Amino acid sequence: MKKVLSMLAAMTMIVSMTSCAKGDEESSSGSSNSNGKEVLNVWAFTDEVPGMVDKYISLNPEFGEKYEIKTTIIPTTDGNYQPALDQALAAGGKDAPDLYAAEAAFVLKYTQGEAAKYAAPYKDLGIDVDKAIADAGIAQYSVDIGTNTSGDVVGLGYQATGGAFIYRRSIAKDVFGTDDPAVIKSEIGPGWDKFFEAADELKAKNYGIVSGDGDMWHAVENSSDSGWVVDGKLHIDPKREEFLDFSKKLMDNEYHNNTEDWSDAWFADMKGEGGKGIFGFFGPAWLINYTMADNCGGKAVGEGTYGDWAVCESPIGFFWGGTWVLANKDSAHKEDLGDLIEWITLDTSETGLQYMWANGTYNPDKPTKDCVASSVVMEKSDGTVDFLGGQNMFDVFVPANQYANGKNLTPFDEKINLQWRDQVRMYSSGQKSKEDALKDFKSNVSDNLAIEAE
Repeated sequence: MKKVLSMLAAMTMIVSMTSCAKGDEESSSGSSNSNGKEVLNVWAFTDEVPGMVDKYISLNPEFGEKYEIKTTIIPTTDGNYQPALDQALAAGGKDAPDLYAAEAAFVLKYTQGEAAKYAAPYKDLGIDVDKAIADAGIAQYSVDIGTNTSGDVVGLGYQATGGAFIYRRSIAKDVFGTDDPAVIKSEIGPGWDKFFEAADELKAKNYGIVSGDGDMWHAVENSSDSGWVVDGKLHIDPKREEFLDFSKKLMDNEYHNNTEDWSDAWFADMKGEGGKGIFGFFGPAWLINYTMADNCGGKAVGEGTYGDWAVCESPIGFFWGGTWVLANKDSAHKEDLGDLIEWITLDTSETGLQYMWANGTYNPDKPTKDCVASSVVMEKSDGTVDFLGGQNMFDVFVPANQYANGKNLTPFDEKINLQWRDQVRMYSSGQKSKEDALKDFKSNVSDNLAIEAE
């Protein structure tokens, strides 16, 4: 999930044709190219998972000697990834994905929904699943999301995406007299009442507490008790419905710059170049590493807002995002896929993906540290980063993972969220009453997804 939409918007569909289509021959063991190598099809929506495959080959050259990797990358920004992936899975044959990625917004479709029938249980890949999960201390929400309706794990993530509040140190000192995370967490929470009290204090000095209502939405959405669909009916969890009031309060009191997430204005607030200074953003470690760091206006302490950030406990526990890795049940390469997937999601050694990801040794050219799914790896990793003024972010993010709840996702979240956010903006901007916004939301979901309200 992490080289997220800011990068995706600039990407186009990428298909690596190193498998030489003219020489491809389909056989009982899969397809082979003109060099005699077997073809392994990898599908993803960013270059992140394909990059992991390349890294695995660099560590296991015999894998590269056996396989030619054919990579298909289709960004999610225009809604093209899922239809293309669905078509490729349904068509089967030599061009079908062997390994594919799904992000939190739509992963349940591929693990528990209509496309789950294509996913191979990890146990069928030769992975001793229960033991490996226990030995690695994998975050439970990642397991829950990746488990199909028969109780088999068919996907796991490599990240841990528990959320925190990421705030500007300079603004904290100006308004609250300190930038100490232990103090700031008590200024903004626990609970939303404290958060809005802090918003008042920030406003008094012409600061916004968040960039736009979307920053708050991710915390609200992923801390709710239930998802959008319950027993086949559209369900509006009370915590999610309350977001209507939160969004209106943010707007009416000018507590933000009224940006939309992933917009240029949102990124400008990360640089400190918006209409007014913005105190913070809600998010996991990936938001820092792959969005804020790239949009802060600098690469070292003292440049832009680089180094002027810190993290503290959120007013409410939540998680946001993540990428799950799946294998095709019809792949002719299950055992080798199992070795690869185990290296990405379950290996706790210093040469495993998760250890390198957590400690910034995965890519020497960009030594970025991140939170990973394995608590065993996190316990032996160092999360000190210059971007956060030398703070060890793992001190905050690792405990935050206990709040991650995989039970409030549904296969319809991506589409329903678009409808919801549109109606919330109509209400908070004064274009609709709350009653009309809720009525139109239910009607739109019914018309577009054939899901009736409770």
